[in-house]
Amino acid sequence: MFGIHDLWLFVLSGLLLNITPGPDTLYIVGRSSTQGGRAGAVAALGIGTGALVHVCAASLGLSAILAASAIGFTVVKVVGAGYLVYVGISLIRSSGSVRAAVADPRPPAGMRTIFLQGFLTNVLNPKVALFFLAFLPQFVSPNSPTKPLAFLSLGVIFDLNGTIWNLFVAWSAARIGGRLTASRRLKAWFNRCVGAVFIGIGVRLALSHDR
Repeated sequence: MFGIHDLWLFVLSGLLLNITPGPDTLYIVGRSSTQGGRAGAVAALGIGTGALVHVCAASLGLSAILAASAIGFTVVKVVGAGYLVYVGISLIRSSGSVRAAVADPRPPAGMRTIFLQGFLTNVLNPKVALFFLAFLPQFVSPNSPTKPLAFLSLGVIFDLNGTIWNLFVAWSAARIGGRLTASRRLKAWFNRCVGAVFIGIGVRLALSHDR
């Protein structure tokens, strides 16, 4: 179909890649453990929607343009890295409000904000675009007359499997987090740790020299 070959190998490889922890997983775990499974699920859906942007870009050839343009890649990389640092700082700052929740209660992040942050965390990461550009063509025949449809089909399959996995991560983190983060002090500590990791990932992405 559409010149796709070795679909089973693609699905298997995609599942292995999806279960590898990364920024998206950290964001979902952070939201689930501090705000519950619903927040984690919303974060997962936001990330899945962001991945669809990369899928559509790859199918239309925009990822190829991004890979070939040093300026375009640098701009997207810096913006994405800056946003990861921003999310990390936000998580660290939120740990203070967790500790002071009794004296000065503040509302947790809304579902719209969580969805948008998950969406931007994924869509502003240029390496996701480059991943789709490098990974998807491996399973499409060079002489396929419908390459855009093949890329789109593979991307949707990958994103659907990834979203299902992320929803499972959100559910698991909410159940475990409900027990491990019962105290506000532990919740604040967890937010600081996840925030620090996000900042580290953002800095590393900004300083990387690969294209």
